[in-house]
Amino acid sequence: MKITRRDWLGLGLGAGAAALGGRWSALSAADVVSSGPLNMAVIPSSGEKVPAVGLGTVDFQGDPDKDDLTPLRQTLEVFHRLGGRLLDTSPNYGNSENVLGRLLADLSIRNDMFMATKVDRENRAEGEERMEGSFRRLGGAIELMQVHNLRGADVQLPALVEWKKEGRFKYIGITTHRESQHQEIEGYMRRYPLDFVQVNYSLADRAAAERILPLAQDQGIAVLVNRPFGKGGLFGVVRGQPLPDWAADIDASSWGQVFLKYVMGHPAATLPIPGTSKPHHAEDNAGALYGRLPDMALRQEMERWLDNLK
Repeated sequence: MKITRRDWLGLGLGAGAAALGGRWSALSAADVVSSGPLNMAVIPSSGEKVPAVGLGTVDFQGDPDKDDLTPLRQTLEVFHRLGGRLLDTSPNYGNSENVLGRLLADLSIRNDMFMATKVDRENRAEGEERMEGSFRRLGGAIELMQVHNLRGADVQLPALVEWKKEGRFKYIGITTHRESQHQEIEGYMRRYPLDFVQVNYSLADRAAAERILPLAQDQGIAVLVNRPFGKGGLFGVVRGQPLPDWAADIDASSWGQVFLKYVMGHPAATLPIPGTSKPHHAEDNAGALYGRLPDMALRQEMERWLDNLK
């Protein structure tokens, strides 16, 4: 039976999210829906589980000292209430860290969140100052620190390894959103004890599946996936198209959920982090946290289907 997003919301997701109790790995199928448990990604280096759809916050910008943040507050509240926990940000995203720190405190959910941010300095001392600033702005623990778009990677990664050993954060990683950096990303994956790598990947942009994702599997590295909607281009490709019959096989009730579940269905520990500042988009994206995921055969069928549309 197909479970729609409306069905999910009607079957007690609010109560299910409350059952998370500050940490998410204890959530069971009975707490949420009869169609299955909350979809979780397992971080290979530790075995820790995290809900398998995160939230990118590049648009979480505004004046944190004024009451003009209502849409952002609602987006964050919806994401949290429906089971989301991983937030990806950066001091490069304007004042996103300040805004997140304010909103998480206002909503009293800061300790529930798995926080990922970034460092992007060529000089080690400047990088350390940048990271200390992130701790202050975000107002709590940072689970994952990433070198942003490989800037200063050879300088900052040794510092990240040391800070991880000191317990400053649990995980370290690197990021890119450009295919032109994939070969360089691969080199760092082989040379450093990374817990995460963040790359661009989607149903329309599959380059990462050629080498990065298989290497992540071999090396035991989790994968944050940015641009899972192909910078929004996927929605243009399918505009006017009804959902195919196979969407019901993965309990997807929207194109957004189809695109996210394609990413989540890869055998690497792939965790999409779609960026949004709109509550209704956060609600729809959260639908991918529930229901079935595509197997290899269906993922190949999805690829053929999209390729035939182009």
